[in-house]
Amino acid sequence: MPPQLRIGLGHDTHRTAPGGPLRLGGIDIAADLHLLGHSDADVLLHAITDSLLGAANLGDIGELFPDTAAENLGRDSAEMLNTAWQRVQSAGWEIVNIDCVVLAERPKLLPHRLAICQRITDILNIDPQRVGLKGKTGERSGEIGRGEIIQAIANCLLQQA
Repeated sequence: MPPQLRIGLGHDTHRTAPGGPLRLGGIDIAADLHLLGHSDADVLLHAITDSLLGAANLGDIGELFPDTAAENLGRDSAEMLNTAWQRVQSAGWEIVNIDCVVLAERPKLLPHRLAICQRITDILNIDPQRVGLKGKTGERSGEIGRGEIIQAIANCLLQQA
């Protein structure tokens, strides 16, 4: 019998504000903007967290780390991802791969892609070949194109451990 597989989809959006650095994928990027949110507002780690939780049918990031809880104010998203991953592992799942897209007009993602992927694999303690990351712009249209928001989408594939 083939292993059981599950696919998860995660998405997150945060508004931008003047002043850096930009926290994305667990690293700080020198930029003239940052993201607004209750935690550290790392859209990429939030999307990955939701994709893992969703694939394992364990709820979502808002249930695990509500933005109404004082202890989540300014919380490190790497810690949230690690906690969610521990729950997913405890439920008997392992990561096959994670594929992500960051939608941002700026900064360009390519110069930071390797460092971001390395940080994600460090948090999850998985092989770097299991994480894909792409950056897309808004082609200067809409909220993304005007630099008002940054979004991230993550898909993950889990298999029974």
